[in-house]
Amino acid sequence: MSFWVYVLRCADNSYYTGHTDNLELRLEKHQFGEIEGYTSTRLPVSLLFSEEFSTREEALACERQIKGWSRRKKEAMMRGDWAEVSRLARRYHPSRASGRTGERCKR
Repeated sequence: MSFWVYVLRCADNSYYTGHTDNLELRLEKHQFGEIEGYTSTRLPVSLLFSEEFSTREEALACERQIKGWSRRKKEAMMRGDWAEVSRLARRYHPSRASGRTGERCKR
């Protein structure tokens, strides 16, 4: 079984990050507003990024990592610009330190 982390763009141009074991079904449910919460009030949504993992724990850890990132860092990741992700990770703010790195989600 595979697990996925994914990033959606909502109608208000915000991003939503989640994880699932059935990407196609989850996207369909988001698109039809069948998942209560953030995306159901911001339809339509479109898939911008997905990455496959072998365990739910890995996908969930990656989801949590991405959720802590700035919009610019998420956009760099979705472009595959890992040098920029790393650069943005070095911008240390003691009041917002989270222990997150600029590396790809751990596999």
